[in-house]
Amino acid sequence: MGEALKLYNTLTREKQVFEPIDPENVRMYVCGPTVYDFAHIGNARPVIVFDVLYRLLRHVYGEEHVTYVRNITDVDDKINARARRDYPDLPLNEAIRNVTEKTADQFHKDIAALGVLPPTIEPRATEHIDGMVAMIQTLIDKGNAYVAEGAEGKEVLFDVPSMPDYGRLSRRNLEDQQAGARIAVESHKKSPADFVLWKESAADEPGWDGAFTVDGETAVIHGRPGWHIECSVMSEQHLGETFDIHGGGLDLIFPHHENEIAQSCSAHGNHVMANVWMHNGFVQVEGRKMAKSEGNFFTIHELLETENFGGRKWPGEVLRLAMLMTHYREPIDFSVKRLEEAERLLTKWYRQLDEVDNLQPSVPNTRFISALCNDLDTPKAFQLLYTLFSSDQMGVLEAGASELGWDFYDRECGAVALASARFVGLLLHSPDEWLRRKQGLDEIQEKIDERLAFIREKNWAEADRIRDELASQGIQLKDSKDKETGERITTWEVKR
Repeated sequence: MGEALKLYNTLTREKQVFEPIDPENVRMYVCGPTVYDFAHIGNARPVIVFDVLYRLLRHVYGEEHVTYVRNITDVDDKINARARRDYPDLPLNEAIRNVTEKTADQFHKDIAALGVLPPTIEPRATEHIDGMVAMIQTLIDKGNAYVAEGAEGKEVLFDVPSMPDYGRLSRRNLEDQQAGARIAVESHKKSPADFVLWKESAADEPGWDGAFTVDGETAVIHGRPGWHIECSVMSEQHLGETFDIHGGGLDLIFPHHENEIAQSCSAHGNHVMANVWMHNGFVQVEGRKMAKSEGNFFTIHELLETENFGGRKWPGEVLRLAMLMTHYREPIDFSVKRLEEAERLLTKWYRQLDEVDNLQPSVPNTRFISALCNDLDTPKAFQLLYTLFSSDQMGVLEAGASELGWDFYDRECGAVALASARFVGLLLHSPDEWLRRKQGLDEIQEKIDERLAFIREKNWAEADRIRDELASQGIQLKDSKDKETGERITTWEVKR
């Protein structure tokens, strides 16, 4: 296989050689979206990061020997609330279906634009309710769960102190824990850290009949599952009681992943749920935590299809490269400057590909793959790509890179460069397609800059002429003011 694959394990807090349980079936689970709203740019990062890992695992072990499960959470109180808000005149179950189907469809379209491969399996929580009820019953039988009467009805709760090593992933002492459920801490809990496995639904809320037996007596609770039990059941059904890799964002370590471990290990009598836990870093936007109150909250769809970020639309390939330019465990400052840098790089590479007729990819460079095998070191891998696509051939040779065959104008080396980029989901378009689009964007921006210059000179006739010229081409201009400087800003869109 070449160089060993090493991955940083959040559970052990160290980078270690990856050894799959079964090399014939390497198994990975990644927490997917809760489909109550369009996925935001922070959601895009784990999707892209673990797509690269999926590609790498398929390269190392063979496509047919990797099973990648990324779930869809379509049971959640946020979904219920959104359904009531958006479809107040429909029965709630029908409204929920409208919300989840629309949001899931948009999620698939958005991540396809980011160059993401579909997972092997994409289970939905609503398809696994029976499995959740069964696992909750097992936890009751083993003394790890109990039924209690809460303020909003009956609940089945996980008894956190019943698991001695709870907190091993997040490294929090039990005394420091906060409730891991999406409800307030209440007196009916044995411990403040206990979290919901199943909760009763009100008459106007969606639910399923869960039959739970305690001390020989069975009670049917018409309700819905808690957040954490969903992933425990979906991962077990499709990957087994213990599997190789569990991934997600840093924000999921506690409580979600910690509670998954508690449920799964208690139910199955195992010490671990997954051997390797991987978490990507946070995403800031223009130096600030992303939040709607900050005015810097952007969905993937907005970035792809509107001019809300930087006054223009951004190709999915640009968003992908911008994410991968930083190591997955480090925080990212997602900014217009970063996107512009990624776009310049892609345009440069496409221009060089355009100089070689009908170039086809061959195999990725071995050092490129080695960088990825070192805990997905995409920054180092891209440094190799920068060199590979450098037009300074003599400088490259003098730097000792000739042993790699770095001569882009050699078709064989160009084929390696293209294969390396495509390995991580980049340079998937034809150079002509990309460059024609870029040229059109540049020409529009030149016209806008020229118009702004005329406006500053109060040459309204020429400014109007350019506006009308662009309008005749289907380009509609929108003028606004910078909130900080007060300067005029012009964005554009294609008229529908």
